[in-house]
This record gives sequence, C-alpha cells and structure tokens, in this order.
Amino acid sequence: MSEAQFDLIVIGAGPGGYVAAIRAAQLGLKTAIVEERHLGGICLNWGCIPTKALLAGAELATQFKHAGQFGFQVSQLDFDIQKLVQHSRQVSAQLVQGIDYLLKKNQVTVFSGRAQLTAKEKIEVTDAQGNRQALSAPHIILATGAKARHVPQLPVDGTYVWSYKEALVPEQLPKSLLVVGSGAIGSEFASLYQDLGCQVTLIDLAKQILPTEDVEVAQFVRKQFEQKGMKVLTDAVVQSIQIENEQVHCVVETANDVQTLVFDRVLSAIGVQPNTTGLGLERLGVELNPQGFVAIDDYCKTNVAGLYAIGDVAGAPCLAHKASHEAMICVEKIAGVANVHSLDRSQIPGCIFTHPQVASIGLTENAAKAKNLPIRIGKFSLTANGKALAIGDASGFVKTVVHAETGELLGAHMVGHEVTEHIQGFAIAKYLEATDESLAQVIFPHPTLSEAMHESILASMQRAIHM
Repeated sequence: MSEAQFDLIVIGAGPGGYVAAIRAAQLGLKTAIVEERHLGGICLNWGCIPTKALLAGAELATQFKHAGQFGFQVSQLDFDIQKLVQHSRQVSAQLVQGIDYLLKKNQVTVFSGRAQLTAKEKIEVTDAQGNRQALSAPHIILATGAKARHVPQLPVDGTYVWSYKEALVPEQLPKSLLVVGSGAIGSEFASLYQDLGCQVTLIDLAKQILPTEDVEVAQFVRKQFEQKGMKVLTDAVVQSIQIENEQVHCVVETANDVQTLVFDRVLSAIGVQPNTTGLGLERLGVELNPQGFVAIDDYCKTNVAGLYAIGDVAGAPCLAHKASHEAMICVEKIAGVANVHSLDRSQIPGCIFTHPQVASIGLTENAAKAKNLPIRIGKFSLTANGKALAIGDASGFVKTVVHAETGELLGAHMVGHEVTEHIQGFAIAKYLEATDESLAQVIFPHPTLSEAMHESILASMQRAIHM
C-alpha cells in the first residue's frame, strides 16, 4: 500500500477541522483532511445550523400568535412540519457545498473514510468500500468532535426515545414531549417544540435549568418557559422508561416524590462524549483527561509530539467557535507564525437560541463571588428599552459583572430578543480589557437593543438614565 505524504493531516472536517485545513493551506502547508461522514461535521449537518433554521420557523409561529398587537388578525395558521424540516436540510446542504468549494479553492486534499493512527506521524484511512490508504505527516490534528451521551435508563431507539438527530427531522409533531437535560441543546429543543405547539416537559438533575448560566438568567428563562405552558422539573431524574401503547411511560423521581409521566416522545439531551473510539489513541499512548477527552496544552498539543487536538474532542466548552479558534491557534503555532496567543477560555462567548435567547461571556455573579472578587452588578431591563417595546418583545435584561476596584468587565449576561447578536460587543470589550469608565464613554446608536448594554454598564456605576 503506497503512502501519501503531507505536511499536515486533519482528522475530522467540522468547524475545527476544516478551518484548520484551510488556514494551514493558506500558510503554505501541504494539507489533507479526512472526514468519515459529511463535511461540516455535526455543527453544519446536525447541530448549530439546522436547529437555527427550525428555531426561525418557531419564532415566526410565535410572531403570528402575537400579530394582533400590530393590527393583524390571523384566523387560522396552517403548519407543515415537513416543509420546515426540508428548509433546514437545504440550508445545511448549501453550507456543506460551500465548505467543499473552500477546501478545493485552497487545494486541500480531501479523503472520505475513517482514519486511524497507526504509528507516530502515520494514519490509515478506510473508505466505505473497505479500501485503505496510508497517509503520513509530521503534524496531525485530531478534530473528531463529540457525540450524544446516553445512559442505560434512557435507551435511545430513534422512534420513541430520540437523540438530537431524530428531533431535527420529525415526521410529525408529537402532542407531548419530555426533554431530558436542560443545557443548551435540551433547552433549545424544548423551546422549539413548545413554540410549534407541542406540550413540552423539561427535566434536569440540576437545581436550575441552563446550569452553567447566571442564576438570574436561568430563573428568568424558566419563568418564560412556564408562561408558555411548558412544565419544568429541576432536581429530578428519570429512573426508568417503558413503551406501552405507542407512548413512553417515564418513572421520574423529584425531590418530593416519584411519579409516572406519559409522553408521545422523549428526547435525551444529557450531554456529549468525545469521539475517540477507534482512533488508535491507545497505540500511541495519547493522554486523556478524567472525562475522557484528549488532554492538550494551551496550544492544543497532546502528550505525543506532532499530535494535536482541537474542538469538542479536546473538551469543554463544546462550541463551534471555540473549535475554529483553537484551529487557528494550533495551525499558526505549527507553521511558526510569530506571537501566537494561547486560548483564553474566559474570552469565549456562549449563545443559546431559546426564546428568549441567552448570551453570556465571562464570570457569573456567583462565580465572581466564589473567587472573592470585589464586584459591582449592573442590570437593565429591556422593558425600558424603546426598540424592544417597538418590536413587541421587551422581555429580558442585560446584566454586567464589574470589578469594584479596577472597573474591569468580568462578565456579561443577556436574555431577550436577539441578544446573541449583541454579546460580541461585550466580547470585544472584554478582550480589549475595557473598563466601566471607557464603556460608559461609548456612543450607542438609538433606537437599538444595544442601548441596554450601555445602560447596564451605567447601572453598575449608579449612573443609569432610564431606570
């Protein structure tokens, strides 16, 4: 078997992998990328992109329900779930084609198949027909992503108990749905199905939904969910399930009792685990962290010389933009680019596309207090924002955590209409180490939702105008 030689090989073509391959090619490295399934990875095919297409449809349905305040009378709203699903799949396909074009444009060699490390600096790719191809490179990047985590008491069968994949392509809307897990994935699906007319119950083992978010934000989202008719159970766990008469009977233990709840469908959204099986990591002695993710240093190096890992396979936060940024850092370090910075996880914004949306960066109020940092809190409600009132969606707020002595922006937390489009303003401010005084001097355009960001900073200084 002949061996093809490259300067760099990337295993996995998701948001981390394809960005790494393109950047490497830009820097003059002869680059190959190996993908077992679809270019774009989970994000473009079964994650970030198709869910946002579906959520856009759900938001439109919500707008129709509230059209009366703008003088429109919608007497009957017909809805075809298959057309919405088709739209989401078309969007994904279009973006996958775009990645294919970009890889060709940058002269990246693409191999379709499953890659396995065979020795240091060597891999073998097996395609769908069983054909094998040997590849070698002094630098190999693992970008294999992660997959849904499952537990024995909640076996996914694809019919009655769904993973995220089945939830993305339903043949019809279930009348009732239990979503197990209230992280970003679970909460987005819960919001989606509730807004489309399904009776949703959201359950989580933690004491709050959205466990990694600021407590006030999580409490607000829960209240909004419940006002829509969603049932929310926290500090609760599914003990077992049984399929009877085409329904799922779930034994649920809460802090107060044990009860059996019946649903048409159940969605398991309890987290992810890394795609490391079958890669040959054991052969090279690749070190894993206690959670099973590939252990890396600040520049994405593993304990094996010439082997790197980026994105979900290298651990939390499992976010596409974190993977892409790691890709740039890793490849530029390999190529010898000067002054490559390491990844600062405190600079990674997070976005959750529920309705209302959630966006955050940096420390929560409780996290700052746990570090014994002197802080000031600024909070501004969207009910006092002119643009939010004008568009008829003024539920939410902006909250900022500021160092009481230096004025440094430690964290920002937003909930409300399109806040995911505004968090980057705080991300830039945080990266540039802006202080409350400097942010107070920024001129925000009127009328915009972004004015609430300004008012939140002013509120932390006891200088807010519109409250």
